[in-house]
Amino acid sequence: MAEEKKEPWLNYLALTTIIFAVCATLSTFKGAGYSTRSVLVQSQASNQWAYYQSKSIKSYIYEIQKEKLELELNEKRPKLASAISENYEKKIDAYSQKIKKYEEEKATIEKEAREDEIIRDKAQIHSQMFGMAVIFLQIAILLSSVAALLKKKPVWLIGLLCGVAGVFYFANGFLLFMK
Repeated sequence: MAEEKKEPWLNYLALTTIIFAVCATLSTFKGAGYSTRSVLVQSQASNQWAYYQSKSIKSYIYEIQKEKLELELNEKRPKLASAISENYEKKIDAYSQKIKKYEEEKATIEKEAREDEIIRDKAQIHSQMFGMAVIFLQIAILLSSVAALLKKKPVWLIGLLCGVAGVFYFANGFLLFMK
C-alpha cells in the first residue's frame, strides 16, 4: 500500500486548531470566572440596597416622630411649662440628629452599592466577550476538523477566519478595547 502524500497546509491546520482549542479553553475558564464574579458582586449590591432601605425606613420613622412632636409642641406651647417645652425641643433635636445620621449613612451605602453595580457591569462585559470568543473558536475547531477529514483547504480557511474572530474576542475579553 502506498502512503498518501501529506499536504503541508495540514500541519498549519493542526497548529491553528491547537491554538484555537487552548484559547477556547481559557475563554471558557475566564468567562466562568467573570460570570461568577458578576453574580457575587450583584449579591453584594443587593445587600447594600437592602441595607439602604432599612436605613430609609428608620429615618422615616424618626421623621414621623419628629413631625408629631413638632405639631404637639406648636399646639400645646402656650399651655406648657418651659421645662416641658425644652424637653420637647430636645427630643425634636435628637430626632433631627438621628435623621441626619441616617441620611449620611444612606449616602455612603448608596455609593458602595453603585460601585458594586459598576464592578458587576464590567464583569458581565468581560464574560460576554469570552462567551463570544468560545462560540467563534468552537466553530473554527469544528471547521478545521471537517477540513482535516475531507482535506479541503477552503473549509479550513473559513475556519481560520472564525478562529481569528474568536482570538479577537478572546483578547477583547481581557482588555475590553471594544465593548
